[in-house]
Amino acid sequence: MEREKFSSRLGFILISAGCAIGLGNVWRFPYIVGKYGGALFVLIYLVFLIILGAPIMTMEFAVGRASQKSCVKAFETILPAKKNWRFIGYFQAAGNYMLMMFYTTVGGWMLSYFVKMLNGDFIGVQSQGVANIFNQSLQDPFLQIFWMIVVVALGFGICSLGLQNGVEKITKVMMSSLFVIILVLVIRAVTLPGGEEGLLFYLVPDFSSIQKYGLLEVIFAAMGQAFFTLSLGIGAIAIFGSYIDKKRRLLGETISVCTLDTVVAIMSGLIIFPACFAFGVNPESGPGLVFITLPSIFNEMWMGQLWGCLFFVFMSFAALSTIIAVFENIISFGMDLFHWSRKKAVVINLVLIFVLSLPCALGFNVLNGIQPFGLGTTIQDLEDFLVTYNFLPLGSLAYLIFCTSRYGWGFDNFLDEANSGSGIKFPKWTKLYLKYVLPCIILFIFIQGYWTFFF
Repeated sequence: MEREKFSSRLGFILISAGCAIGLGNVWRFPYIVGKYGGALFVLIYLVFLIILGAPIMTMEFAVGRASQKSCVKAFETILPAKKNWRFIGYFQAAGNYMLMMFYTTVGGWMLSYFVKMLNGDFIGVQSQGVANIFNQSLQDPFLQIFWMIVVVALGFGICSLGLQNGVEKITKVMMSSLFVIILVLVIRAVTLPGGEEGLLFYLVPDFSSIQKYGLLEVIFAAMGQAFFTLSLGIGAIAIFGSYIDKKRRLLGETISVCTLDTVVAIMSGLIIFPACFAFGVNPESGPGLVFITLPSIFNEMWMGQLWGCLFFVFMSFAALSTIIAVFENIISFGMDLFHWSRKKAVVINLVLIFVLSLPCALGFNVLNGIQPFGLGTTIQDLEDFLVTYNFLPLGSLAYLIFCTSRYGWGFDNFLDEANSGSGIKFPKWTKLYLKYVLPCIILFIFIQGYWTFFF
């Protein structure tokens, strides 16, 4: 069976960026930037994005393009003699399923909030009332399952139309709309009376944060954010490498994707900080920011319902672009491993993802007695922990070893693949850094993650 291909380079870049651009760009990035010194943190973050994220993303693309397969078959296709590598592929595949076990529920929250905004459910409601609406929706199992099903059906429905007619066409529209909406929201936020204070807080380097937290902690935070923002290590990026030709070198494509991911993250801060400062609200992190703080702010804004609707369309697109990208990867597992048709892979995985997503959707209500990390924690916390602190760093380490070690593919073979075509060359002189330094940094992030989480 002939492997499908993207119809355009733009489609490939937008879909890869859509996979990388997730909810962490919006609810985590601005908060961390604010906490660790504004523009100073952004500069450190960009350095780590270049030295940490870009090489591993290029390796994922290279493994995908060389094998023309998803991660379950990529390693053994490239190295048929070294069978043990296929277990890494299975590990990465498990990471995709684990990510979707909770991401589908969170995607459902975004869509449900868009509908709530559209209906005017928040008009005239104080922030405590907004918090109550969010908590009540979490405690309603039927509501949680309904919106999760909508997201799963939407995602697989789009993937069932095929790579070019479904995934590429719809992601192009979603991502283009996302950039337009975010631009409109930025203009609205920065022109709010009092918003300039938020801009100063966000954009002017604040060296006092180094005195407060210490340079090392600021660096660790930047390193962690640069590493986790791109969804690397589970083959969700590699699959799109398998759908492109060899006309262009891969480092340039990586730079395009990283740039789009960073632009969305930075622009999210340009919406959130001016809005929070204009209305005297603390720009916290996590679901509270998106589901309690921001709806309360839109309430007080002129034409707030419109801005709120636009914001939750933007958030829904950010969530759905990742979900569609990972679903496409999951569908390709069945097609590569068992030679299923696309339709069969869609149907089987739709049922599977629905069942696997139930514990998270019910973890806030029916199953709220299950508290894996102590009082107040949920099944979602466990699933998030497994993906963020285990599958992503260990999977990334596997790509790194595979592409630099003689026990894997080797650096020269990786370099040949990455540098096929025209564009920016992947530099040969990085070999020692990639072979010896970067694995230590990733192991450090892995250990640091456990340390932060448990101690």
